[in-house]
Amino acid sequence: MQPALFNHIIIWVVLAIIVFSILAKICFTVSQQTLAIVERFGKYNRIADAGLHVKIPFIEKIAGLMTLRICQLDVEIETKTKDNVFVKLQVSVQYRVKEDAIYAAFYKLDNDVKQITSFVFDVVRAQVPKMILDNVFDEKESIADAVKAELTDTMQAFGYEIVKALVTDINPDEKVKHAMNEINEQQRLRMAATEKGEAEKIIKIKQAEGEAESKRLQGMGVANQRKAIIDGLCQSLDQFQQKIPGTGASEVMNLVLLTQYFDTLKEIGANNKSTTILLPHSPGGLRDIASQIQEGILTSNLTTESVKCL
Repeated sequence: MQPALFNHIIIWVVLAIIVFSILAKICFTVSQQTLAIVERFGKYNRIADAGLHVKIPFIEKIAGLMTLRICQLDVEIETKTKDNVFVKLQVSVQYRVKEDAIYAAFYKLDNDVKQITSFVFDVVRAQVPKMILDNVFDEKESIADAVKAELTDTMQAFGYEIVKALVTDINPDEKVKHAMNEINEQQRLRMAATEKGEAEKIIKIKQAEGEAESKRLQGMGVANQRKAIIDGLCQSLDQFQQKIPGTGASEVMNLVLLTQYFDTLKEIGANNKSTTILLPHSPGGLRDIASQIQEGILTSNLTTESVKCL
């Protein structure tokens, strides 16, 4: 290779490098959903949106980039409740830069993250100490709304829009959580015991009602049985007097009692598992029983007649 040709190649390579360097200084690209702040001699000049742009080398420069995407900032705050319980809250703030306020967002606010964090701390530590721990869980939506309202009023002047504020976690001390779980467990046990007692009460009431109904029906059965016995005795007495004239009611009653007496002994003797103890007595003792029954009937009749006279 001739020295002259080699020198020409070196010159063209150097020129190409210079051209590419100048183009690199002149042209720049901006990504989608991003804006570039262009300054001229340190002063704001314009905003470049997504695409290919040209700037004057050594005169203009890219001061910074602003994203139009929604950003999320997670802030953890430790504070004390009204009932003196320390609790940690996780607050997530979703925000973005307003397209019509890029200048304010870039130049008026030095650090958006620190600014938002400071306001979140201020709002949460003003709201939570007014609530007891149980209410903190119930009122987390109101806490989030208060954070959003405060940040919206403040950050709007700096060109930021607060999309959403969320209380994503409430984390008290482990001992407090254990105590809360214990209280919950005891409440559920008490409810279970109450329901069990009510169920047992209903069962006993139903059993008592069933027993009462059974006794009532049993009483009606006994009354009907006795009525049938009395009717049968009256019929037997009439038939006995018709067949044997001159027989009194006392003789017939003694005969009936004697018959029932022997029937009872027969039934007791027929049951080999009977534990009945018979005291010494004689069949003649039935006369005394019959006399007592007759006296009772006579007394009842006299009492009835006296009541009627009154």
